[in-house]
Amino acid sequence: MTTDLIRRRDIDQIALLTLANPPVNALGRAVRQKLAALASELEADDSVRAVVLTGEGRVFVGGADIGEFDRPPEEPHLPDVIAAIEAARKPWVAALNGAALGGGAELALGCHYRIFAKEARLGLPETALGLIPGAGGTQRLPRRIGLAPAIEVITAGRTLSANEAQDAGLADRIAAGDLIAEAQAFARTLDGPLPQPAGAASLADPGPAFWEEARARIAKAARGNPAPVAALEAIHVGVAEGFAAGLRAERETFLRLRGSDEAAALRHLFFAERAAVRPAALRGIEPAPMARIGVIGGGTMGSGIAAAIAAAGLEVTLAETGSDALEAGLTRVRAIFEAQVTRGLTDRAGAADRLARVSGTVGLGPLAVCDLVIEAVFEDLAVKRRVFEDLTRLCRPDAILATNTSYLDPERIVAGLPNPDRFIALHFFSPAQVMKLLEIVPLAATTSRTLATGFALAARLGKIPVQAGNGEGFIGNRILKRYRAEAEALLFAGASPAEVDQAMRAFGFGMGPFEMQDMAGLDIAFRAREAARAQGQDLPEGPGDRLVRAGRLGRKSGGGWYDYAPESRQPHPSAEVAALIAPLVTPRPRPSAMEIAERLIGAMAEEGQRICDEGLAQGPADIDLVEVHGYGFPRHKGGPMFHTARKGPTRAGGPACPGPTNADPRKGGAAPT
Repeated sequence: MTTDLIRRRDIDQIALLTLANPPVNALGRAVRQKLAALASELEADDSVRAVVLTGEGRVFVGGADIGEFDRPPEEPHLPDVIAAIEAARKPWVAALNGAALGGGAELALGCHYRIFAKEARLGLPETALGLIPGAGGTQRLPRRIGLAPAIEVITAGRTLSANEAQDAGLADRIAAGDLIAEAQAFARTLDGPLPQPAGAASLADPGPAFWEEARARIAKAARGNPAPVAALEAIHVGVAEGFAAGLRAERETFLRLRGSDEAAALRHLFFAERAAVRPAALRGIEPAPMARIGVIGGGTMGSGIAAAIAAAGLEVTLAETGSDALEAGLTRVRAIFEAQVTRGLTDRAGAADRLARVSGTVGLGPLAVCDLVIEAVFEDLAVKRRVFEDLTRLCRPDAILATNTSYLDPERIVAGLPNPDRFIALHFFSPAQVMKLLEIVPLAATTSRTLATGFALAARLGKIPVQAGNGEGFIGNRILKRYRAEAEALLFAGASPAEVDQAMRAFGFGMGPFEMQDMAGLDIAFRAREAARAQGQDLPEGPGDRLVRAGRLGRKSGGGWYDYAPESRQPHPSAEVAALIAPLVTPRPRPSAMEIAERLIGAMAEEGQRICDEGLAQGPADIDLVEVHGYGFPRHKGGPMFHTARKGPTRAGGPACPGPTNADPRKGGAAPT
């Protein structure tokens, strides 16, 4: 028997079922219908002794069809399909050829046996989409691998490698060679009673202290996303009341969360991130080679970029103007890799491999062999201009030359230089080895090949690329400027810096605008304002100017918007700041925390709308990606454009960008469950 979505092939009384729903074998309704029908058919077929279930390509099952999440659930439901497989009298062997995620993991858990390819992995990442597993994952996995490790997998989105699955007792074996041949051979050896189903196993309740600690820890890490704690509660029900009660609680919670604002926001970002890495306009465009990359400038930004490149497996040369500066830059790179070892992101051998891919040079001469050079010197037009003049003389004409400027006009940096088709701005965010956002800014003469190279670099580095137009501050820093101005305007209305920051933390930000400024330093933005004033712009003096003139530069000076004790990062409300601000305050009703958050998010969305209207963003989703990945906007809120549209139109008329968008990201989309 052959179907479009599931292929059946019988050999020596073993039925091989291959899920073939590319690109990730998502468990959409049609696949569930076929699988349910086959489960019934195979159960009645006396010529079949056992069933091997696998996936086509490099993925076993990537999850459910996320396109179905905006519709009512449709039968057959995945829990029922899995229950039928688990109750089968004949053994089902899941042959995991690749990733088994979400519903794919739950399907594998419902089979009687599991054989992993060496590269296969299993995980339940539903909480990243504001959901919990909805087809038995919260109940079967704890009974297969133990309560504590299952909680980590389910609530933190951790995946199990083949070796980890075998150590945990979840993998019956790891294929040494041909997965399907070994799975079929294994199935032929099966005789006698089947293993007891997961539901027959009991779980000891570790007691109230265990659950209270887990709940507090998970809630803190979730930062407002309700799904991880909800998953824990479903697990708890299964432990306290049994498997059947746990399944009911899990399904009810899954269906409730599926319609929540948080899940909608996270689905929005899921689609936006998928679309961002594959712009429709660049399909078929071959990027330039990137065998060796040069980075100019060994400061915080340049060393972070170099470390990110080396961690991605690429050769990188870090250039500085002198030996002391070069050694300082290389020391920063070494410190980054050392920190990665400490945090468990790599081991000693991995850190040594990364460091071996980093070389240093005084002067730019050795960069002549590079395929791509990224300039990351400080924000001075004349300095950057000299760097590019030298690079155009040294590098071959087809080498890509990029600037990492944050605020300068990149066209002015490269104006009149030869081969302008290879110039581009690649705006990394600090720390570059951590932050996932990369703003990619094509210039007037930038070719599609050069632009495609920027996107290819982002993909290699594991970053989220967003194409931005060449305007002041591009997308992110322009919105940040408006955000900060609106925050200062709230001070005029009588709010204190602490009240504003607390309101934004309650909304879901890691820190508020004034804490953020203190961390970065108030003098940076002050110098930019002073430069604008020197060029004739009429910028009235604001609270931030008063603080800097009073010597309050942020944490580094012991005081900015807050006071700081020596060697402390803990902010304390400042009487001096209150006195400096007092003459600017106009008495009026003090805004509530909700009003503060709404006003600041509304300002971000309004500025985002203007950016769209000016054609400097590809669409509102790109603005949301910038804010989430570059500026700490809470992920479960979806970004300022999505959040504001969900809550109602902005004062600017609601977020909607004209112009080009990426291809429909829903095609072939899969969600974990």
